[in-house]
Amino acid sequence: MNTGRSSDVDHRALQILDELSNNDSLTQRDLSSRLGIALGLVNTYIKNLVKKGYITVRAIPPKRYTYYLTPKGFTEKTRLTYHLLQDYTRIYREARSSVMKLFHGMERAGMKKIVFAGADEVAEIAYITLQETEMGLVGVVDEERAGNAFFGKKVQPIRAIQTIQHDCIVVTSYLNEEKIYKQLLDTGIDKDSIRRLFASSIDR
Repeated sequence: MNTGRSSDVDHRALQILDELSNNDSLTQRDLSSRLGIALGLVNTYIKNLVKKGYITVRAIPPKRYTYYLTPKGFTEKTRLTYHLLQDYTRIYREARSSVMKLFHGMERAGMKKIVFAGADEVAEIAYITLQETEMGLVGVVDEERAGNAFFGKKVQPIRAIQTIQHDCIVVTSYLNEEKIYKQLLDTGIDKDSIRRLFASSIDR
């Protein structure tokens, strides 16, 4: 799914603003680790957000910097969230098409046991689509939503995937796809067993 360069920038900006709104202070290295984005790319986004007055910088020893949301940054986060919601109908349509194509290919390959990595709205679309196949959902993992319920299944932390017998893992998130993909790799999951829906929309 190709959302265009400006949309990708907005989504990255929203991710960074969202992380900063939920934490007292984060370094660029923290953001790189949390979002699964290269440190140099984080630096580029940070410079742009500082220039616009959305975040402020504070120095901490030794030679480190932390970043905080400004009131203007909170307003921008709200604006970007609103536009993301406006895009949801389009995202739903395109996600539904991508999921159907992916699942049909997986089914033809003989896969039966599927794990969802990510429990947001895209996962709900994927779950609905999964019911049209002979495959079954054997687990759902999401670091941020661990403990929540997802269609009768308890969402588990990413590391729990090692204990779930599965044929394939599908990254079922749009905004956090790259972050979740990196978490899976860090857990020791073979990248060949992971399927991604929106990889073409992520900056590299």
